[in-house]
Amino acid sequence: MDGSLAYLDTRSGRTWPLDAPRWCGDDGAPLMLTPMPGIGRDDIQQGERSLWRYRAALPPLRGEPISMGEGRTPLVPRSVGGATALLKCEWFMPTGSFKDRGASVMLSLLRAQGVQEVLEDSSGNGGAAVAAYAAAGGMRAKILVPESTSPAKTVQARASGAAVELVPGTRQDCADEALRQAASIFYASHNWHPFFLQGTKTLAYELWEDLGFAAPDNVVIPCGAGSNVLGCGIGFSELLAARQIARLPRIFAAQPANCAPIARAFLDLEPAEPRPTIAEGTAIAKPIRMRECLGVLQQSRGGAVMLSEAEIGAAALDLARAGVYVEPTCAQAAAALRKLLDAGTIRPEERTVLVMTGTGLKSTPRFAELLGLPL
Repeated sequence: MDGSLAYLDTRSGRTWPLDAPRWCGDDGAPLMLTPMPGIGRDDIQQGERSLWRYRAALPPLRGEPISMGEGRTPLVPRSVGGATALLKCEWFMPTGSFKDRGASVMLSLLRAQGVQEVLEDSSGNGGAAVAAYAAAGGMRAKILVPESTSPAKTVQARASGAAVELVPGTRQDCADEALRQAASIFYASHNWHPFFLQGTKTLAYELWEDLGFAAPDNVVIPCGAGSNVLGCGIGFSELLAARQIARLPRIFAAQPANCAPIARAFLDLEPAEPRPTIAEGTAIAKPIRMRECLGVLQQSRGGAVMLSEAEIGAAALDLARAGVYVEPTCAQAAAALRKLLDAGTIRPEERTVLVMTGTGLKSTPRFAELLGLPL
């Protein structure tokens, strides 16, 4: 690995070399990587039809990546709230969600470091992506899920050959159990590992290329733990440092009002106990990088939007009736844009990207409920 690049604890400023696998600081703090310089259009590998076309912007990798053609997703215009929005269709990936970006880069770099078995805690898209890319890379994966998880949500990970363990209790109990097991299996968490964010930052590079090597005015992102918010923050900051864009796009985080710790903090509202939400993919009560997420929203002059269950459900059905069948979780981006347009925060003539994070095929029970249909 490049000796100038290192793991970074942003709170203390301490760094560690990338030579040895590591997922947290010595005191358990979440890590980022030290800043990278960014790339220009001439550095793109034009013949590569995956996110690895931006390999020059990623941490150096010995050998070939674990890739299944992730990235290069469509950017589709649709009318939302009286404005034309650009929908970045991230479900056009091998496992059906944006998590493939992070899984491809994270597991490629970990395999190069000698890691052969990984642990993840996720009942949804993160677990499916880690299981699939581990299988593609000849690695073993163990996925921890809450005991109450619907069996349908773990079939994809099991089909990839991952060992799935049911953990009694809540989603937080599951995360706590993962921390305990991390003593014996390398913890390749999509929420914790900084390499995962190196994968999600390719979304920024791709949007830059999609838009003729320019930044959009706004990017609206469904936000749970914040890996896409952070990824866009990292990627667009690198492009700004490399003088490839003139300014950062404004980044907006969309969260369900029933579980909105980042939005509440940004809007200076009192914390609230989390409640169940139709946007289950963003129901993260204790995001470990809240400070960093808030920094991206502030630095980009963006913001945060909290959405009711009715607003999220209506947005999911509106998108479906326009031919865009996505999870209610990512329909939050469309619901948030409506509110931002109504408030005058975003103008209709601005170029606004909505990040569509996962396919509606993973949310059949939710859509059945919205439509009043039996399963």
